[in-house]
Amino acid sequence: MNWDKPILTDSGGFQVFSLAGLRKIKEEGVYFHSHVDGRKIFMGPEESMQIQSNLASTIAMAFDECPSSVADRDYVRKSVDRTTRWLKRCKTEMARLNSLPDTINPNQMLFGINQGAVYEDIRIEHAQQIAELDLDGYAVGGLAVGESHEEMYRILDAVVPYLPQNKPTYLMGVGTPANILEGVDRGIDFFDCVYPSRNGRHGHVYTNHGKLNLFNAKYELDDSPIEDGCQCPACRHYSRAYIRHLLKAKEMLGMRLCVLHNLYFYNHMMEEIREAIEKGEYKRYKAKKLAGFEETT
Repeated sequence: MNWDKPILTDSGGFQVFSLAGLRKIKEEGVYFHSHVDGRKIFMGPEESMQIQSNLASTIAMAFDECPSSVADRDYVRKSVDRTTRWLKRCKTEMARLNSLPDTINPNQMLFGINQGAVYEDIRIEHAQQIAELDLDGYAVGGLAVGESHEEMYRILDAVVPYLPQNKPTYLMGVGTPANILEGVDRGIDFFDCVYPSRNGRHGHVYTNHGKLNLFNAKYELDDSPIEDGCQCPACRHYSRAYIRHLLKAKEMLGMRLCVLHNLYFYNHMMEEIREAIEKGEYKRYKAKKLAGFEETT
């Protein structure tokens, strides 16, 4: 990959969740059929750790089940209990793999994942249980899978205080720039999301004045950059009108430029967030940033 920086690998738990019609969850792990050729595959905690160990990522995620946010309480309770048992198996297998003489990255870290859908008490109890395992970091999973943003923020308000404060806290699969600002305010340290790349490929670009859809006709003759003052490669060299032309013509460069801009925007926003926290000005920064997103251009 030629990427000499930290790498995080996911366990496959969410991917199993997305294959709802093709999988069967049991205590030993998950049996599912490949969406490509129908081949039957098994994945359990040990298999997930072995794959991630072979990939030699910096951080490996524990194998979990991601229950639907609208699943009934009894199912969620049983699912979370199984995820806890799986996490203990992941920890044991990770310790074994890291001790082997031929392991590529013997310092690989393991993050546990908090689950519990939108039930605060289940989330809190699970957070307390996994905190006792003294892992390298902790993630909040199973959000941004159908519940409202308000529900997500409610769960974060409830559960983050019960996760170790001296360990990194990671919100999985989130999100919009506003989601990130709200997550940081609630104690989240880092995030992952397809938004900047996937939405960029559909001509949606993020700015300090809200999101733009470059497919809109009003940008057809717009010679300005995606955002004035932005130093990304797209804004320094190309106009909204030209990028729109590329998108309409289905030229790959159009999608590439939108993705480049979005990744730059997200990374620059994270730099601003860190600087605001260090200065003790985060609340003011967040309010100003959110107000800007409400503008229209």
